[in-house]
Amino acid sequence: MSVVVVATITPKPEHVDEVRQAVLETVPKVHEEPGCERYALHEGRGVLLMVEQWESPEALATHGKAEPLTSLSARLEGKLTERPAVQVLTAHPAGDPVKGAL
Repeated sequence: MSVVVVATITPKPEHVDEVRQAVLETVPKVHEEPGCERYALHEGRGVLLMVEQWESPEALATHGKAEPLTSLSARLEGKLTERPAVQVLTAHPAGDPVKGAL
């Protein structure tokens, strides 16, 4: 079963554009990582949200140590209000199997 993750990134107001651009430049690199099924940036109410789906817990663990994420972390240093909040989610599929789960 896939692993779904939501990561909330809160940039300091003066760094919003720079943080967004850094994330957007990282996305294609993450898409090439083994086990990446979905890695998409969304934005709202002053935060950037990464919606992620990984083939397995092992693929997610590898991503956490991979070059794209470590480079991104270095680029974002000092530009966020706090560390990104990462939530690994447990799915509870319901209803239509296609619409009721990621």
